[in-house]
Amino acid sequence: MSPAVAVPIAFVVLVVLFAAFWVWQLRSENAGMIDPIWAFSLGAIAVFYGMASDGDPLARALVAAGGGLWGVRLGWHLWRRNAGKREDPRYHRFREQWGADAGRKMFWFLELQTVISMVLSIAFAVPAWHTGTPSSVCVAIAIVIWFASVSGETIADGQLARFVADPANKGKVCRVGLWRYSRHPNYFFECLHWVAYIALSIGTAWAWLTLIPPVLMGWLLMKLSGVPMLEAHLVHSRPGYAEYMRETSALIPWPPRRG
Repeated sequence: MSPAVAVPIAFVVLVVLFAAFWVWQLRSENAGMIDPIWAFSLGAIAVFYGMASDGDPLARALVAAGGGLWGVRLGWHLWRRNAGKREDPRYHRFREQWGADAGRKMFWFLELQTVISMVLSIAFAVPAWHTGTPSSVCVAIAIVIWFASVSGETIADGQLARFVADPANKGKVCRVGLWRYSRHPNYFFECLHWVAYIALSIGTAWAWLTLIPPVLMGWLLMKLSGVPMLEAHLVHSRPGYAEYMRETSALIPWPPRRG
C-alpha cells in the first residue's frame, strides 16, 4: 500500500475516533481520557504503517514494534492515571473558560489533535516506506535511543506515581529520583523517543522530515499544553513549587541549582 492511500486512511480513522470520544465526553465531562486514547491510536498508526507499507522489512518491523510498544505503554499509564478520576485540570480549565460554547470548542480542540497525531506519524512513515535497508549502525543507534527513552519515561512515571500514592506526601513537591534533576523528566524522555526514528531514517531522501516530530513534541510540551498549563496549576496547589522551579531544570535532567 502506498503512503498516498495509507496516510488518508489513518487520518479518517482518527477523525472518526476522536469525534466518537467527543460524544462520550459530553456525558462524562472527562475530556482528559483523550490522553490515553491519543497514545493508543498513535501507536496503532505505527503498527498500521509497518504492516501496510512496502518498504524494507527490517525498518517496517522496527517502526511497528517501536511505535506500537511506545503507544501501549504510554496509553496504559495514562489510562490508569485518568480513568475514574476527576477531569484533568487542563481540560477542566478549558471547559470553564469556554462556558456555554464548551461543546463546540472542545470538538475542534480534540480534532486538532488528530492533525498533530498525523504530523507526529511522519516519524513512522519515513522509515516504513524506505525501500533501502538501514545500516546496522543506524539500527543500533535507533534501538538504544528508543530503549533509553521508553525506559526513562517508565521510570519517571513510576517514581511520580509512588510519590503521589504515599499519603505522607500529600501537597508536597516530588523531588525523588529523576524528578530531582528535572521538573518534567517524563516529558524529556517523551521528546527523546521521537529522535529514535531520525536515526532509523538516515540514508533516506526524506530523512529531514523526521526532525519535525521531536521538535513539535518539544514545542507542545514546553510552550503550549504541557509545562505552562501544568505549572500554572502546580505553583498554586503545591507549596514550595516556585522554589522547585528556580532550582530545577525544566526539561533536560541536570544537577539542581542552589541558592
